Amino acid sequence: MAEANGPAGQDAPATEGPPGGAATEGPPGGAAEGARHESPVQPAQGERSMTAAGYGGGTAAPSSRGQRMWAITHSRYGSAEVLRIREIDRPAIGDDEVLIQVRAAGLDRGTWHFMTGLPYAFRLACGLRAPRNPVLGLDTAGTVVATGAQVTRFAAGDAVFGVSRGAFAEYAAAREGKLAAKPPNLTFEQAAVLGVSGVTALQGLRDAGRLKRGQHVLITGASGGVGTFAVQIAKAMGAEVTGVCSTAKTGLVRSIGADHVLDYSRDDITGGTRRYDLILDLAGNTALARLRRALTPTGTLVLAGGEHGGRWLGLGRQVRALVLSPFVRQRLKMMLSTQDRADLEELAGLAETGAVTPVIGEIYPLHRASDAMRQLEGGNARGKLAISISRAA
Repeated sequence: MAEANGPAGQDAPATEGPPGGAATEGPPGGAAEGARHESPVQPAQGERSMTAAGYGGGTAAPSSRGQRMWAITHSRYGSAEVLRIREIDRPAIGDDEVLIQVRAAGLDRGTWHFMTGLPYAFRLACGLRAPRNPVLGLDTAGTVVATGAQVTRFAAGDAVFGVSRGAFAEYAAAREGKLAAKPPNLTFEQAAVLGVSGVTALQGLRDAGRLKRGQHVLITGASGGVGTFAVQIAKAMGAEVTGVCSTAKTGLVRSIGADHVLDYSRDDITGGTRRYDLILDLAGNTALARLRRALTPTGTLVLAGGEHGGRWLGLGRQVRALVLSPFVRQRLKMMLSTQDRADLEELAGLAETGAVTPVIGEIYPLHRASDAMRQLEGGNARGKLAISISRAA
């Protein structure tokens, strides 16, 4: 899930502009390496001028901005055009929260739902008429700068990753239980994309799918944000993995460990004699009947993608699967992931051993978050998209 957009603010010197500066080196290592995008957006009418120099690498004195920060905000639901970059107050933290100086943020479909307010049922949690929290972003990685009174696991200076409130900003608040220590072998960009999508993949395979060593799993959407994690985690669990993706991304899916790769434009997942013990459906656009035909008689189908289920609930296939499941031998499951300390730490362990390496297609600066959201919405990303907040305030 994912999204983001354009600028806003008040008059100030260019040296006080939002982070983004000159291009820096992307994250190291093969598939995890991503291209960086650096051209600035045009300011909205009446908002602060944001020249290339304003996004530059110089650091502003902390006293000149006090407790302010740059953030990607939206005051109404819609596409990436509703997003603005504005200077706002840093978030307050509760007793069980920490304040993070954000170094990088990840994009996910959940953030897209928060931006658009779709399906409409989503607004019950995020605001019926307008967003309750104007700052977008869930996935985060950065450095702890302050802690609440009840926080015991982290202290100022610790590098962390996980899920926060409003990650598309220079600072974000996060609950202690939604964070883990950043794996030392990952860049902040790599760590930032690990939380939401990595946990979704882990819980889909381990919990909903009950995957066992030696089983054969089919993963649709294998080249996407969740899919690239799912392929690697399934291999780490000892499964035989078949990934489904587009023609252009078959090489990527092979490179991260898939034993077999199907091109959805040419290959039929129900063709031949191969049947799967588990199907993790992330693409969200294959008919339930076709997916069931590709399963073994007692196999498990986990529906984790559902972007085509309508504007009200968005869960058409999931509801049909739940209704049908009690009457068939196959297990038909839907899943909604939740992030917690234990799963984040398990992912961190997999990353430290090299079993899982985040795949980042492209990295954008904060002021290009709207462009990153457009790419996410277009479905063309290879792996994850990240936002780099490169300048310390």
